Amino acid sequence: MAAWFSQHAFDGLNNIIPAYSSLTVTFDPYLIKTTWQPASTAFEWVKQKLEAAYNLSNENSAMPATLHRIPVCYEGEYAPDLEALALHLQITTREIIQLHSAVVYRVYMIGFLPGFAYLGTVDERIAAPRKPQPASVKAGSVGIAGKQTGIYPLNSPGGWNIIGRMPLKMFDPHADQPVWMQPGDQIQFFPITAREFKSWQ
Repeated sequence: MAAWFSQHAFDGLNNIIPAYSSLTVTFDPYLIKTTWQPASTAFEWVKQKLEAAYNLSNENSAMPATLHRIPVCYEGEYAPDLEALALHLQITTREIIQLHSAVVYRVYMIGFLPGFAYLGTVDERIAAPRKPQPASVKAGSVGIAGKQTGIYPLNSPGGWNIIGRMPLKMFDPHADQPVWMQPGDQIQFFPITAREFKSWQ
């Protein structure tokens, strides 16, 4: 539906925000009333557009998915929860890294922080609950919570199990496209060493 709206944009449409099972559409009611002069309210007019998006969109409406290959350092200070997670899951840290980097993930939504990508679905063998207490998390940290994995774009508190960090900037408010990952994109992680992490930076 989000892709359909992008392809059928109209004056007064401000933003389209897809999530796991919902779509938020923001609009300017004054601009819709003055530009399109609907017989009913601006809300009713946009509601008809939503119904059209629902009825007319299908898998062919979707934008082509972009595949991003992302380097992640799963070593030492970059992976503060990796060993504890391995103990909890009763597997080795190496197995977690292999399983985490073997999957091509889908970006389901961007939220929580600007540029925070919710990715799924992790291999069931490394799915793990959130930590009981949030901790301070560095920008670029890669975590697991439930069957999701995600990347923290900024320094912030977080309750996900941090198993690595990537050296790329997820959010740049001064860029033409502040968030370069989009819902529907595909992500695959690949391991790098701590030395390679510093050179990537």
